[in-house]
Amino acid sequence: MAQQHLDPTDPTGEALAGYLRAQATEFLRALRLHRETGGATGNGAEDPVDAARALRRSVRRISASLHTFRPLLEPEWSESLQPELAWLSGTLAMEHAYAARQERLLLALHRLSGATAFPAQTAVGVVANLAAGSRAAGAAPVPLKAAPSHAGPPTPAPTTDRGNLTVGAAKAGALLERQLTLARTRAHSTALQALGSSRFHAVADKVAVLASEVPLTPTAPTTPLHPLATAAEDRLTDAITALPLVTAGSPYNAEALIHGLSPDPSPHPQDAPWHQVRLLLRLHRYAREALHGTGGPTDLRLLTAGQALDRHRDASEAAAAAASAARTPRIAPATAYALGVLHADQRHEVEAARFAFQQSWQKQALRTP
Repeated sequence: MAQQHLDPTDPTGEALAGYLRAQATEFLRALRLHRETGGATGNGAEDPVDAARALRRSVRRISASLHTFRPLLEPEWSESLQPELAWLSGTLAMEHAYAARQERLLLALHRLSGATAFPAQTAVGVVANLAAGSRAAGAAPVPLKAAPSHAGPPTPAPTTDRGNLTVGAAKAGALLERQLTLARTRAHSTALQALGSSRFHAVADKVAVLASEVPLTPTAPTTPLHPLATAAEDRLTDAITALPLVTAGSPYNAEALIHGLSPDPSPHPQDAPWHQVRLLLRLHRYAREALHGTGGPTDLRLLTAGQALDRHRDASEAAAAAASAARTPRIAPATAYALGVLHADQRHEVEAARFAFQQSWQKQALRTP
């Protein structure tokens, strides 16, 4: 067998080891910050949030590297650590996800009711404004077409129509606030319990070892990373090719709306391929980081595509939350109506995010020789 001559500019397993050590060090730094703040809110309310975000960021990168570059790492070690990292990342992400979903839905209700929403408003302030509008209106709602935020300012509706929708929107906002605040509180408690558990301490111990010693296979130090990184990019390209971009290019996807309004609480079947692409895009981004370092060149295509897929995920989950709230027993018709309008609005946002992704990715493809 002919001896392989390595390109000195081609990163090898040694570069991967350096990347993993750096991410493990970031994990330990974030963990120390989280312990210093005690995970509590108060005068330093932003510190535990930043610490949890930094923990998730390093955990995602370590987990992605274990997945993409698995052939270069000791199998038993990587296969035992990766699911634990996935558990930790998911647990830490839930509180932030519920908070962002609550803010998104309440601001959308505020916009749909015809009132002017200010980005700096808190979710509580939005609900208070909706309630004030409902007291002023004092009427049953009438149909109002949902206007997605991506389409620009909605066509001004008669003042009476706006006031009528606000009656249901205030109650819908209060219902969503109760449900999502409860979910957020539970997620916060779950995260704190997880960070104090023996399961987490076992993960932290392994990451601490990783900060000084990366368990590479014997051949990894001289094995180039590019083939494995290219394979991750190919998986992303194949998944994008399989997406229903023609459907995403339609201004109105009736099938998506009909499914979301059905009594079936299962996840939307059209969303799964897009969520998978988002995951593969993240794996590709982190593989590029391992190759070029965190200070490497920024790929605007990946940045724009990732932002569109993040908006898609957020709108999809927000629509599901609105549909779930609409299934609450014994809610008033006005409340159910407002939640239906909110659901339709978020499904329009899903379609807009798909269209934005399609346009961005196809433009970049045309520029590629």
